[in-house]
Amino acid sequence: MVSGADPASAPVRQVSRVVLLDPDDRILLLHGYEPARPSETWWFTPGGGLEGSETREQAALRELAEETGITGATLGPVLWKRRCAFPFDGRRWEQDEWYFLARTDRTTTDTAGHTDLERRSVSGLRWWTSEELSAAHETVYPTRLAELLRTLLDEGPPSAPVLLETERV
Repeated sequence: MVSGADPASAPVRQVSRVVLLDPDDRILLLHGYEPARPSETWWFTPGGGLEGSETREQAALRELAEETGITGATLGPVLWKRRCAFPFDGRRWEQDEWYFLARTDRTTTDTAGHTDLERRSVSGLRWWTSEELSAAHETVYPTRLAELLRTLLDEGPPSAPVLLETERV
């Protein structure tokens, strides 16, 4: 962003994210950090921005393959939507995120498809049980993911996407 530019006028990045569950209902999260400050870490779902004319669904599956090496996942409905804004890698990001449910039988991951930025800001991946996520004392995005996952596992996908709180950091 240009110095002095109004953050409200920054373009909003369209993002697809994946809530990937394995046969044991564990969720796959990536462990990220700020490249300039590696001690600032958090966990997050696979996903990223739409490219060209691809659909949200196409972006979700492409990002899942690039970030985790997992292909052939069964993509389900949009669970949640949220707006967020945060500083990362020297710029301000404004995003409109859609979270898709996906299922896979494959739990082996491969990060060979990571972009340069991902290689500089992702330290690994981990499958989490709902209980492990609820007990975690680490930062996880979206906020309340443990609660959202528990509700998903207990009640199934919502009949329409749930609008999550806007998060601004």
